[in-house]
Amino acid sequence: MLEKTLIIIKPDGVKRKLAGKIIGMIEDKGYTIEEIKMKRLSREELSIHYEAHKDKKFYPELLDYMSSGKCIIMVVSGVNVIKGMRKLIGSTDPLEAELGSIRGKYGNNKTFNIIHGSDSIESSQKEIGLFFKDKK
Repeated sequence: MLEKTLIIIKPDGVKRKLAGKIIGMIEDKGYTIEEIKMKRLSREELSIHYEAHKDKKFYPELLDYMSSGKCIIMVVSGVNVIKGMRKLIGSTDPLEAELGSIRGKYGNNKTFNIIHGSDSIESSQKEIGLFFKDKK
């Protein structure tokens, strides 16, 4: 099934100049970048995006990290792209991620893990609507 997903290259990925390599990995899987922009995300946007984590111990550190620099935000499309991108991205913990995955190659730890990808059709629709208001 043709789907869309939201992908964010996080500040550490941008600062380490990994965006081109990551985008190349995405395109090499046959996925299409439908929309792309670079911006520093506001704490307001991030508090909405990470609402599910607001009661967790790591939440303040997560907001600090994600607002620390520019991110690259993309809408990526393809057949079963949500599941495919989750596999390409790898486990949240880079130490547990497959070596060929983005986090396995480039992630440092659970917080500085390079990339975000929507985990379901519902979350992709919500996240795309948050960051690309005209693209729901």
